[in-house]
Amino acid sequence: MKVSIVTPSYNQGQFIERTLQSVASQGGAEIEHVVFDGGSTDNTVAVLERFTPALRWVSKKDNGQTDAVNKGIRATDGEIIGWLNSDDVYYPGAIARVVTFFEQNPDVDVVYGLADHIDLEDRAFEEYPTEPWNFERLKETCFICQPALFFRRRVVQQHGLLDESLNYCMDYAYWLRLGKAGVRFALLREKLAGSRLYADNKTLGARVKVHAEINDMFRKLFGKVPDRWLFNYAHAVVEQQHSRESAGNSFSLRVGKASVAAALKWNRGISTGMMKSIYSWIRK
Repeated sequence: MKVSIVTPSYNQGQFIERTLQSVASQGGAEIEHVVFDGGSTDNTVAVLERFTPALRWVSKKDNGQTDAVNKGIRATDGEIIGWLNSDDVYYPGAIARVVTFFEQNPDVDVVYGLADHIDLEDRAFEEYPTEPWNFERLKETCFICQPALFFRRRVVQQHGLLDESLNYCMDYAYWLRLGKAGVRFALLREKLAGSRLYADNKTLGARVKVHAEINDMFRKLFGKVPDRWLFNYAHAVVEQQHSRESAGNSFSLRVGKASVAAALKWNRGISTGMMKSIYSWIRK
């Protein structure tokens, strides 16, 4: 099996060499690696040049991360596709394990493995909260770590590329879209990747925007937003405005009010389950 690894990049010169090396050191398959860089102004291009010609890359202005991933998928032809951001890493032997799993399970279209959150120095400080495949559970929480997931090209051929209108939750939205379509997922109980988590990380740096986009995505894809994601949004909003210490005993009340506002905005109403949850939350 040929495996295509796609890396979107922009000004990640601090990390990208480790990302590229983690792919270059893989074996067990024919591997092609492409990087679509959005015109970085740091040392990214110099690093990319050192990995040429084994690595194929383009560095020019694009329309963001999702656009870069889609361009990479279109520019490759491997039967298996992996998406590795320019600050994440594969662990040794990851691709070989994935290829073996796909070979042994021809009916599986998407496989995801275990992963760690890693710090600036690649040290793992916690395991990603991965769970066995359950579509209804996926609606409640994203238990799939993006760099630890691989899919067959036939998935793209049948279900299309990522939604380029999304800036933060494009991966989660894709998993949900595929799950809704009945695509078969499977968990490989092997540690495959390290996902970097740090203060300047795009997701951590814009939590309210992230959760708002997730809620918009759910509304578009399913017609309503799960209560848990409404609570997550409310919590992010209140934490942005007030710390727990400054808000004191009113923190829970503020989250409850923000949850009601979120439910009215996205779901046009408040479920009985949400009202019970708000009551319990406020009483804590």
